[in-house]
Amino acid sequence: MDNMADPAGASFIQRSVCCASPAGLHRMVYNEWGEHDNPQVLVCVHGLTRNARDFDPLASALVGNYRVICPDVVGRGRSDWLRDPFGYLIPQYVNDMIVLLARLDVETVDWLGTSMGGLIGMALASHEDTPIARLILNDIGPVISSESVQRIGDYVGRAPNFDTYDAAEKYIRTVSAPFGALSDDQWRMLTESSLRQRADGR
Repeated sequence: MDNMADPAGASFIQRSVCCASPAGLHRMVYNEWGEHDNPQVLVCVHGLTRNARDFDPLASALVGNYRVICPDVVGRGRSDWLRDPFGYLIPQYVNDMIVLLARLDVETVDWLGTSMGGLIGMALASHEDTPIARLILNDIGPVISSESVQRIGDYVGRAPNFDTYDAAEKYIRTVSAPFGALSDDQWRMLTESSLRQRADGR
């Protein structure tokens, strides 16, 4: 458990929970904002190639009303990778989220899902006696265009290395161009939350 802060200085706690797949155990990291005993819980789940830090500004704005939970879906952000590379499927993600919700010890949650996070939310909400009280979908719906799938396929699954921060930000600005006209500060935050430094400094 680590105390963290977003670029604006708002604080959150980074925690983790142990989940299971057919290939073994893995750790899913999540960020928790707001009062731990607040029964009003909002779970925010990111898109296919993104991570929990995407929700920093939203979580910071909502902590007065909600306990906000932002997980790094397995294989993303600070969470572990699966041992089986073919295990990255919606049913696995749903199982991990059930473990997370059990850790939170709440009966119901509101759910905000972006793209893949919306698919996970829809899958979980479709179950009888689902813990999801309200479901908000962003950048996803019942139909996904072939153009969208093609665009995602052009960059997903790659793990490029960069010699400089500027090269990394240029790449993030290119692949994330559909996010819209972000400010330089927003692009910087998006880039910084997307990078991991290797042992060789890259």
